[in-house]
Amino acid sequence: MTAVGYGGTFTAFTYLTPILEHVTGFASGVVSILLLIYGVSVATGNIWGGKLADRLGPTSALYIIFGGLAAILFALTFSAYNPIAAVITLLVWGGFAFGNVPGLQVYVVQLAERYTPHSVDVASGLNIAAFNIGIAGGAWLGGHVVEGMSLMNTPWIGGIIVLSALLLTRISTSLDNRQTATA
Repeated sequence: MTAVGYGGTFTAFTYLTPILEHVTGFASGVVSILLLIYGVSVATGNIWGGKLADRLGPTSALYIIFGGLAAILFALTFSAYNPIAAVITLLVWGGFAFGNVPGLQVYVVQLAERYTPHSVDVASGLNIAAFNIGIAGGAWLGGHVVEGMSLMNTPWIGGIIVLSALLLTRISTSLDNRQTATA
């Protein structure tokens, strides 16, 4: 879930600067400011995602966050052509993009505590490694998309990948529920 969710995000994010410059038409100086604003949105989203995971539980929060993230990536496919719509999409994207970090980390730790209580730190570390695998894999895939298709195919393809993370979350939750019912 972690690697796939992040892979989808970074399929498009890796190419955000060229999208904002070549598709939306922003000057590079403006793009720098927009990326700073995106960073603030990411930090806010991380806090929001943690509060959501605390309130609803990690998998319920992940359903919302992965669903929203996929939707915003699909929206970027169309909104990138309008500067105002692109900025709004960028701000919402930032809120969702890293909002999944707390939920994913809590979920992995909860599973580790249940199944391998002496390896919680290892499970946590492997989850962080999965974030990095997703970032690298998403950037790699995005490069192939740009080379073989076009720059503006990265958002919707990233959205499909994030939907795969949502599907994995549903499968994992179903397996958890089945394990609980069996026990």
